[in-house]
Amino acid sequence: MEAAVAIIGLLFVLFVLAGVFVTVKAVKAAKRGVDRTVAQARRTVEDTTLRARQLAQPGVVGELAQLRLSLRTSMRATQEVLREGSPDDASLSEAIGLFERLSAHGHELDDELKRLEREPDRATIGARLPDLRERLERITHSAESLRWAARDRARRFAEDDLASLSDQIDVEAGALRHWTQVEDATDPLRDPVPDHRQNAAVPGETKSPGQAQPTEGQARPGTAAGPSDAAGRSWGPTPEDPPAITARDPRTQPSYPWQKAPRTEDTTR
Repeated sequence: MEAAVAIIGLLFVLFVLAGVFVTVKAVKAAKRGVDRTVAQARRTVEDTTLRARQLAQPGVVGELAQLRLSLRTSMRATQEVLREGSPDDASLSEAIGLFERLSAHGHELDDELKRLEREPDRATIGARLPDLRERLERITHSAESLRWAARDRARRFAEDDLASLSDQIDVEAGALRHWTQVEDATDPLRDPVPDHRQNAAVPGETKSPGQAQPTEGQARPGTAAGPSDAAGRSWGPTPEDPPAITARDPRTQPSYPWQKAPRTEDTTR
């Protein structure tokens, strides 16, 4: 009895622990989903604000907004390409590491551009814009190099896989049409197979150009025709001869209802 109570208590504790574990995992997943949604909403709001500022505030402030928007768009596109291709291609792990290092420089430049937006001295901002634009071009060029290299690699893999798949499909299609080989073998227009039996010479006998060949039913010179040979040559067909065609007896021919009765000519006039 005590053992049964202990087992029931242990099962109850296990169920409670499993419930707590599942609850914690669900809460963490929900928190990650909420954080992802909040971050995406924040990015959308910031991008919309930068586009509005770029159009509504021409000059230094609008150019800063344009630089930030270009940097964020390029870095986000490269990050999405690398994340989508990394599960299928392990070689992109090094590229992801390089992109993370490049992202650090991108975040640093974005923070600096954000601080300059609140700078009241427009002359100082205008003096620093060429340097900031050059840094932006270097970062975006590196990001574009990684992005297009990953896309070209994925497209190359897709083309190789498609070519291999096409070859396999061609082989399988030929195997499924196996009856075409039999039809080609029975085609009457194909080249005839030479009959080697007609060109076979009798052992110990040489043919001269002017020597006449013995006809069927005649014995070769110097040889005596035996009963079996004579019977085989005179009465029975040889294996090489085609079977004889016997004419049909008209009296034994079946009559069909659509045939006319044979006419009988009157012998007396």
